[in-house]
Amino acid sequence: MAKLVLNCTVNGESAEVLVQPWDTLLDALRERMGLTGPKEGCGTGDCGACTVHLDGKPIASCLLLAMQARGHAVLTIEGLGRPGALHPLQDAFVRHGVPQCGFCIPGVLMAAAALLTENPHPTEEEIRYGIAGNLCRCTGYTKMLAAITETAGAAAGRRS
Repeated sequence: MAKLVLNCTVNGESAEVLVQPWDTLLDALRERMGLTGPKEGCGTGDCGACTVHLDGKPIASCLLLAMQARGHAVLTIEGLGRPGALHPLQDAFVRHGVPQCGFCIPGVLMAAAALLTENPHPTEEEIRYGIAGNLCRCTGYTKMLAAITETAGAAAGRRS
């Protein structure tokens, strides 16, 4: 079967890549574009390791066919911050010692970033709900909550 041309924006840059009709967005990102931040943990959208933003909304990239992203903006963990200019959430995760094995962290960060964009002042319950679709086998949730809460508080302080 002939490959298809996927045209979209990835991390703010125009991207054109050949994909198979059955490739998921996760496949295209990891195997065709070399963006290995999003991980395949389950392949069924249950673990959150593959979370990316599509037009600003968090999605499970393992569930979306690559061609469904045609013409859309995709943001991965690689585009959330840059070396030397980490996103405030990334900085807080490092300072709080959140990453343990690190497998879930890209997805958790993407879910948390989407939450704070939509709700800059979440309660602890809202934070827990916002990252509920992200499973951490190392059980680092307490540190994650602290880092996300701190980032939300710091953002509120900057706006005051």
